[in-house]
Amino acid sequence: MPTLRLLLLIPVFFLSFNIQAAVSSNHFDHFSTGFPLTGKHRNIDCSSCHLSGHFKGAPLECAGCHNGSRAPGKPAQHISSSIYCDDCHTVNSWQSATFDHTGVQGSCTSCHNNTTATGKSPSHIPSSAICESCHNTVSFNHVSTVDHAEVKGSCNSCHNGSISTGKSSQHIITNQQCDSCHSTTSWKGARFDHTNTAGKCSSCHNGVTATGKSISHLQTKAQCDSCHTTASWKAATFDHSAVTAPCSSCHNGSVATGKNVNHLKTSAECDSCHTTATWKNARFDHSAVSGNCSSCHNGNIATGKSASHLLTTADCGNCHTTTSWKGAGFDHASVSGPCSSCHNGVIATGKTASHVQTNAQCDNCHNTNTWKGANFDHSSVTGSCSSCHNGVTAPGKNSSHLPTNADCDNCHTTTSWKGAVFDHASVTASCNSCHNGVVATGKSPSHLPTNAQCDDCHTTKTWAGASFNHNSVTAPCSNCHNGVVATGKNPTHLQTNSECDACHTTNSWLGASFDHNNVTGLCSSCHNGSTATGKNTTHFVTTLDCERCHSTQRWKPLVLFRHDSPDYPGDHRTATLCVDCHTTNNQTIAWPFPTYKPDCAGCHANNYKSDEHKGAGNVPLPVADVQDCSGTCHLKKATKSHQHRASAGGW
Repeated sequence: MPTLRLLLLIPVFFLSFNIQAAVSSNHFDHFSTGFPLTGKHRNIDCSSCHLSGHFKGAPLECAGCHNGSRAPGKPAQHISSSIYCDDCHTVNSWQSATFDHTGVQGSCTSCHNNTTATGKSPSHIPSSAICESCHNTVSFNHVSTVDHAEVKGSCNSCHNGSISTGKSSQHIITNQQCDSCHSTTSWKGARFDHTNTAGKCSSCHNGVTATGKSISHLQTKAQCDSCHTTASWKAATFDHSAVTAPCSSCHNGSVATGKNVNHLKTSAECDSCHTTATWKNARFDHSAVSGNCSSCHNGNIATGKSASHLLTTADCGNCHTTTSWKGAGFDHASVSGPCSSCHNGVIATGKTASHVQTNAQCDNCHNTNTWKGANFDHSSVTGSCSSCHNGVTAPGKNSSHLPTNADCDNCHTTTSWKGAVFDHASVTASCNSCHNGVVATGKSPSHLPTNAQCDDCHTTKTWAGASFNHNSVTAPCSNCHNGVVATGKNPTHLQTNSECDACHTTNSWLGASFDHNNVTGLCSSCHNGSTATGKNTTHFVTTLDCERCHSTQRWKPLVLFRHDSPDYPGDHRTATLCVDCHTTNNQTIAWPFPTYKPDCAGCHANNYKSDEHKGAGNVPLPVADVQDCSGTCHLKKATKSHQHRASAGGW
């Protein structure tokens, strides 16, 4: 075991000896190894490169040591590069490297991004990210060539006379970009593109600016490009559209080829059917034909309607063009039947399952161009508005809508929701539920006090011209009929303190039901023969008022009169008539014996029997002594009283 340990220590000893010997030797020529020590390499220990004492086989390239293990290598932020360290760096310092773009991996912008290295300035031409398209690795400035393929934007964004050379003053007037004519190699030798010229051909081709029409040129006011191309004057395509005269002025068989003997007889010009390219394969111009289509297209002269053709009396030209039968522009106006005769889901597309329920024909809403964008016609809908306008199928009543069970069309039109004609007939609530001064106009301060609803008097058309309903008025008539608010009693009205409705109705002033109980004045204030019926010519002459004899129910019989004069002797038992006493039909009585009025003898003095009326000594008494039969009987100095009575019926 001691022997083995000795053997292991011998190499270590010699290795240590050799390294120290080499280090201590100041005269070792490292250049002889092919790797001279210069710069910073002169100051590092040998063992930094010669690991484990091995002198031979040490790396000769930078990356052999500068790999992050033996010595510092490229940091993470180092430019991606495939070149050697010494291509840029020196042995004296990492800094102040001489940068060589040839070894850089990746695009220029991976460094030239204004962070790692200088990038594009704000005034740089908009372009792609490839710097080397224009710049070289020597200098950004003094760009000798610009790769226009990498430039973004139009030519005039640079070639505007400010940033770069623009159009000169004598340049052809055009709004086109430079590259429409010029290349990026040279301004000269431009390919002229006539399509980009804004003016007419003659503005240049006028014999001054550029070659114009020669003296032998066909007389025409057309522009050059009507016949010539921009490639060559010769081999021009003759443009007949520039000729002002009709075709036959040339194509008459003399100046130019005209109609041959087999030509269709027609007065139409050549260009009605033929083109300027060739006579053959002429397009037949039906506009020159005087008859209708069916005069030829009848299945004999020319192709007519096939067996499966839509039944119609319309002429061919109503649907077909003169170019082709197919692709016809179908003209519904020529169809005699209703839309549904075809659009029934069998012959042609019909109503879909989700179509609005209606018995109307298609053309009530749709046009013949497209199904969509239909002009909806509500008049053809069989259901009520709410069957669609329910908030699901179509917009319905919103939350602030007036509560009503009426259908939409009671107020709204099919043109617009707004500007509705309000129909009060459909409102279920009372008028004042809206006409309360908040939701809608209510009663004004000057309105008649009433608890009636608006429609008791007003209509839904206007407030004015109301049909006034007195039944709803709580105040007495005179509250309004006072001559201020409404018509009151006129100067000739019967004097009364009763209300209007005591006699009048709310329908008319005339034909009043008169109630005498409410009259404060005398009867004669009305019954005077002017205001009302008065006493007729045979009426009893009296100063008494009507009501002393008559009632307000009828004139006859006179059951109400009672004598209240102190001269009245009392009611007589016998059936005495008024005229028995009032012999002159007057209130004033003509007494037969006025000396004895107002006693019985005033009327009955002629009935006096003196032999039955005796006084003292059995002497007959004179009438004057016993003139009051019903008074003291019979003497002035009576011994008995009340011998006779007017109500007794006899003496």
